[in-house]
Amino acid sequence: MDWDKLRIFHAVADAGSLTHAGDALHLSQSAVSRQIRSLEESLNVILFHRHARGLILTEPGELLFDATSSMRRRLAAAEARIRDSADEVFGELRVTTTIGFGTLWLAPRLPALYEKYPDLNIDLMLEERVLDLPMREADVAIRMKEPSQADLIRRRLMSVVMKLYASPAYLEKYGTPDSVEDLCSHRLISQASGAAQVSASALLIKRLMANDIASHLTVNNYFGILQAVIHGLGIGVLPDYLTEDFPNLVQVLPDETSTDVPVYLAYPEELRHSKRVEVFRDFVLDEVIAYRRAQKGLT
Repeated sequence: MDWDKLRIFHAVADAGSLTHAGDALHLSQSAVSRQIRSLEESLNVILFHRHARGLILTEPGELLFDATSSMRRRLAAAEARIRDSADEVFGELRVTTTIGFGTLWLAPRLPALYEKYPDLNIDLMLEERVLDLPMREADVAIRMKEPSQADLIRRRLMSVVMKLYASPAYLEKYGTPDSVEDLCSHRLISQASGAAQVSASALLIKRLMANDIASHLTVNNYFGILQAVIHGLGIGVLPDYLTEDFPNLVQVLPDETSTDVPVYLAYPEELRHSKRVEVFRDFVLDEVIAYRRAQKGLT
């Protein structure tokens, strides 16, 4: 198959439009259309259904798009290995983690990494969905559980515990609960028990809600919960890694916590020698060591 035609086909399938693909490729719509028609003729199949709303892949088109997507990921990995050198760190590194950890722990620490490696470009992908590292949906992942794939290099970073926090202003106005039963007269702020989250957090919330809590605010990420707690809306279920950067938070009911949640850094075996992955891994490990020392009150 003609590599150039495959490149154009992938762009059209990805954009769902000849015009948009042409704009991305700096080709005219007619030139793109000719290349797609030529590819269809060489394969003796129809690759797209043409509709007024755009182009939709046929079954053969979906098979070919899967193949070209895999090719692009492998080429990107090869390019990363080629471009990495012993002395320079530059280019894109795609990092995925959860919304809470990414916004509240990782992102505030990234200035130190950019100061050291200004030509490194981090694409930070924050979502609860676990991206497929071997399929190169991301280069590095920080996950709240140990990765299950055998072809990943993984490193345990730390443990997180879910605890109850409130603002000083809230406690001054509404009082500090002395027992879990006292929560029935307070507003609990948490993720919904059925939301995408670590099981330890869901179990803690379920246990707390068994106390006939009348007022409950649910937010689908920890950044939102934190903002609600800071502004005095109630008592929030939050990860304890917040305490270093938000020292004014007051922990309430210290005995009411989740079990430990392990935090792992992982990346594909094929990126073992990537300089970008290496510097990011070492940066995160250094930040974790500093975080642990701060937790213990060490300098």
